Amino acid sequence: MDDRLRRTSLAMLAAAAAGAVAALVIRDQMARHSRDLFSPRFIRRLAALGHMARADASVDNINLLKDFVAWESRRSLRNRAAVIIGRMEQDAARTS
Repeated sequence: MDDRLRRTSLAMLAAAAAGAVAALVIRDQMARHSRDLFSPRFIRRLAALGHMARADASVDNINLLKDFVAWESRRSLRNRAAVIIGRMEQDAARTS
């Protein structure tokens, strides 16, 4: 029984450590995508918009996308960001 308890404890500890590492990686990826939104490379900006489309509707994200729309020179990316802003604003209004 003692051996089974030890294995279970180690498995739980490993799962907790993996969860903590995953949380750190996710947080890093979110920060990276926010930076890539203003990248000089079109593909990175497009990927960052894809990430933002899946992000939670928050005032910070909406304002970031509005800044992006004002900064972006390509109409296609501005239009995509505007659609995302509209969805986020509707989501934010529903939860308020």
